[in-house]
Amino acid sequence: MNKFKNAAIEILKEAGEPLHYKEITKRALEKGILESEGKTPDASMNAQITTEIASLGEASTFIRIAPAIFGINPKPIDQPKHKLMKSSTVKGDDSGGSNYVAKSGEFYVCSELLLRGFNASIMSVDVGMDLIATKNNKLFSLQVKTANEINNQFVFNVRKVALEREYAGNVYYVFVMIHEDISKSVLILPAHKIDELIFSNIIKEVKNHERFSVTLKVRKDEIFIGTLSNPIVYYWNNWEVIK
Repeated sequence: MNKFKNAAIEILKEAGEPLHYKEITKRALEKGILESEGKTPDASMNAQITTEIASLGEASTFIRIAPAIFGINPKPIDQPKHKLMKSSTVKGDDSGGSNYVAKSGEFYVCSELLLRGFNASIMSVDVGMDLIATKNNKLFSLQVKTANEINNQFVFNVRKVALEREYAGNVYYVFVMIHEDISKSVLILPAHKIDELIFSNIIKEVKNHERFSVTLKVRKDEIFIGTLSNPIVYYWNNWEVIK
C-alpha cells in the first residue's frame, strides 16, 4: 500500500469520522506521517483514494460518504480472485480501437458525474461532444477519450477538429485510463488547459493526419503528460475541476 493510502487510513481511524480529502492531507502533513514530493499532495491523496474505490468497489479500504469526503469502509468484502486479461491492442477510441472500450469510458464518466450531482447524459448522436451535463444552472460539454495501458503509458489520438469546434457551455476533455488491473482513473482538462498544452507543444500535432497525440504516464503517485518532465497531477481524478 502506498504512502498516501497508509496516511489516509491512519488519519481517518484517528479522527473516527469521515473527512474531506484536503483535511486528510493537511492532518497527515502536520503529523509528519506524509511527506509529499509533489506540489499538490491533496490532489494526489484524492486520486489515490478515488482510484482504489473505483477499482475495488466494496472491497476498498475506503468509502465515499459525499463528493470529496471519505471514510473507512466498515465492512470491506473480500475481492474475488480471478485472472485479469491484459489488453495489448487498443490504443484509444480514436485510433481504430474497440467501440466497446470507448463507450465504456463514456458510461464511466457519466456515472461519476451523476454521483456528484450533475444531470448528465450521453449524446445519442455524435455531434462532437460525448456528454452534456448541467449543475447549478451551468451547462457543461464533455468529450471523453479512453485508452488501455500499453507499455506503462496511455496514448490517445484525438482528431484535430475535435479540439477546434465551438461547443456550448464550459468545455472539458476527459481522458479515461484503463490500467492493467482494469481499474480506471481520469485526467480532466478544461479547454483552456488543452490550448496551453498545444501551444507549448506538450500535446503534439501528428503531421498530415489532422490529429493530436496525447501521451499520459503514471509513475507511483504522479502522472505526467508527454514526458516525465511534465507533471499534471492536479487534474488527475480531480472531478472538482468541472465547475
